[in-house]
Amino acid sequence: MGADGRHEIAPRSGVAFTLGRGERLTVIDPCGEQVADLLAFNRHDTDEVLSSGRTLDYASRIYLTTGDPLYSNRSNVLLRIVEDTVGRHDFLLTPCSADTFRIIYGDAHPHRGCFGNLAAALAPYGIAPDRIPVAFNCFMNVPVDGATGAFHVAPPLSRAGDHITFEAEIDLVIGLTACSALQSNNGSFKPIHYRIAPAA
Repeated sequence: MGADGRHEIAPRSGVAFTLGRGERLTVIDPCGEQVADLLAFNRHDTDEVLSSGRTLDYASRIYLTTGDPLYSNRSNVLLRIVEDTVGRHDFLLTPCSADTFRIIYGDAHPHRGCFGNLAAALAPYGIAPDRIPVAFNCFMNVPVDGATGAFHVAPPLSRAGDHITFEAEIDLVIGLTACSALQSNNGSFKPIHYRIAPAA
């Protein structure tokens, strides 16, 4: 941990940790153009999990930023975005995996990706791989054509030092990665930093 309370997630890796009700999690892009996949589970009942579908349904838009709540599969607010210096994140695309690299990139010996990293990090909390949902992809930039619905993965808009801060509405288990997909990170793999602030 750094002097300012920062933790570092190495390139193409992931971690899991607990976040208490009222605590704030700040996800920082220290180098710029690096995505972080974020998952959240109810710490006391891990069948309740972050839901892209519920959140986007209630927000009526796909780009979320400061003030927006992130809902669970049971329509409870798990996290609320309280600060955001970028304003463009993705909540549509699933964590990259070995299958992603095999199907999209044609890799013969694919990396396990964010999905594999999250599965390994969450296993000590009793969370099995099949329970990993679509992640909130901090800093990921996926423009969507409003007329056709076509989308593509573009370089993140985040620059070195940009961040997004979430406040926990309940006690959570968090999964967080430094994304492993070249396309998502403008062709290079970089670390992600995060910091936890106590409840006010």
